Amino acid sequence: MAQFHFVEDYEKLVARLVQTYPIDEAMSYAVGGSYELFGQIEAHLLGRVGLEDGMRLVDLGCGSGRLASVLHSSRKISYAGIDIVQQLLDYAKSKAPKYEFILHRDLSIPQPDGSTDMISAFSLFTHLLHAETYLYLEECKRILKPGGRIVFSFLEFAEPAHWDTFIHTKTTTKERTADHLNTFIERGAIATWAARLGLLVDEIISAGCPIWNTHALGQSIVVLRKPA
Repeated sequence: MAQFHFVEDYEKLVARLVQTYPIDEAMSYAVGGSYELFGQIEAHLLGRVGLEDGMRLVDLGCGSGRLASVLHSSRKISYAGIDIVQQLLDYAKSKAPKYEFILHRDLSIPQPDGSTDMISAFSLFTHLLHAETYLYLEECKRILKPGGRIVFSFLEFAEPAHWDTFIHTKTTTKERTADHLNTFIERGAIATWAARLGLLVDEIISAGCPIWNTHALGQSIVVLRKPA
């Protein structure tokens, strides 16, 4: 059976980075750079939308553990990080040894029904086709407890800061040098998906919001909630 495009893309990307840079730099570049800063921003965002000690968090596309490394030293939570590249998971485990990390390469989430308080997906749906994102959101709803939240980042055309990403994508597509897919998701699509799934849109935070520090993260954020 053929692999999904994102598995092949990221295995090649990580392999190239590891061959080119020292391991810490490679693992940072694999998740967009600014490893410590982005981890702190993501942890802060989750705290602001309700992550508390004692909760269960599933971190989809956890990568090399930039979020896990911060939460491991600052929160008393149950955590499962899921990704498609074993080398990223091994590095994440070295940063957060008490946490669970799972290699999973399908459009599903290997967790029981109604078992999770919060799901994060930073810089994940930005690299998937819309149908793939929707399949993940179906799974998110399944594993969430009533009242549980999904927090994910996205790129949108209405955000001026994201236009450079689109131009870069256009250029690398034309030159056939793109190493992964960049996908834009409009707010209307998010609202439609939420309505179809029976989820509530709690909040959408623009990428340029200084209060939430999303300008440093470089992506907009949406918070969806499963009704209680």
